Amino acid sequence: MRVLYLVAGARPNFMKIAPLVRALRAHGDSLSFKIVHTGQHYDHELNNVFFDELGIPAPDEFLGAGSGSHAQQTAKIMLGFEQCCQTDRPDCVLVVGDVNSTLACSVVAKKMGVPVAHVEAGLRSRDMAMPEEINRIVTDSISDWLFVTEPSGVKNLLGEGKPAERIHHVGHVMVDNLMYQCDKLAVTDTSSFESAGLKSRLGTYSVVTLHRASNVDTREALERIAAMLRMVADRIPLVFPAHPRTRGNLDKFGISLGERVVLTRPMPYMDFLNLWKEAKFVLTDSGGLQEETTALGVPCITVRENTERPITVEQGTNVVAGTDPGNVKIEAFKILEGRSKQGRRPALWDGRAAERIVAILGRELA
Repeated sequence: MRVLYLVAGARPNFMKIAPLVRALRAHGDSLSFKIVHTGQHYDHELNNVFFDELGIPAPDEFLGAGSGSHAQQTAKIMLGFEQCCQTDRPDCVLVVGDVNSTLACSVVAKKMGVPVAHVEAGLRSRDMAMPEEINRIVTDSISDWLFVTEPSGVKNLLGEGKPAERIHHVGHVMVDNLMYQCDKLAVTDTSSFESAGLKSRLGTYSVVTLHRASNVDTREALERIAAMLRMVADRIPLVFPAHPRTRGNLDKFGISLGERVVLTRPMPYMDFLNLWKEAKFVLTDSGGLQEETTALGVPCITVRENTERPITVEQGTNVVAGTDPGNVKIEAFKILEGRSKQGRRPALWDGRAAERIVAILGRELA
């Protein structure tokens, strides 16, 4: 039996490994798996609750990397993961997304001669100031199997000289998970959810998520974001489940978002899904949420100058508005005036990406 290590470290990773766990359990006896949780996000609101809610078993290994600079965090993950692989060598390491855990574990595995599979490969923003872009490029450069969510990923990888036989356009595990959770939400009593109270109190609302360093880590950037949110909130209440770092910077810099921006703690996945799926629009700098809103047809305004997920703009509901408050206000008001962009769900975003990935790995590792 071949053993896969599934690496999870940050909030989006949990959502992406959940459908892979289900697909591996259904595959048969040729593949088994262990979950390695790096501890990149380590408080309960950003990890343990997701294991409970997404039906992911408790991790087999917990590296406890915690926070720190990019170099410190990556180094701690590499040291812990190397020890893990030396103790019980896997047949394949599967990494997802573009966080520091993805980079760290893929480098360790490759140097130990263990094959690497990268799920969500080939995405490119062309912005080397983004740490995630560096993580993507390095991980893809050493991966043995490249599982791609959209056609731009195939084009990017071929352009970088990757062999076509390594590249597999399989769809998106994040959408697999979204569809699974939507079905689950439909039969769940949500009356105790924080989102239920907010929806009842606010009626019509929009949702905000902002966490990227370029938007929230300096006073100048965060003041610009605050001005933008206050302008939009004049027309519609905004619910902002704030990342701990974002909340901390608001307090540190003494920046007010105004009374019509409702700050909450990060929400569990189902609670947050219950909130944003009925929002007038989502205003975000998250790559994953650009994709999820496209999958459910919810208007999305991306507060960045670029996106590594162009299919959400070309086919989906996403608009890249940049970081100028005036531009963001224009896009938000278009939606409120009934002029929202129409989109469609891309090909292969059908809830079966994880099945395709597991089938390919089953053949390749046999």
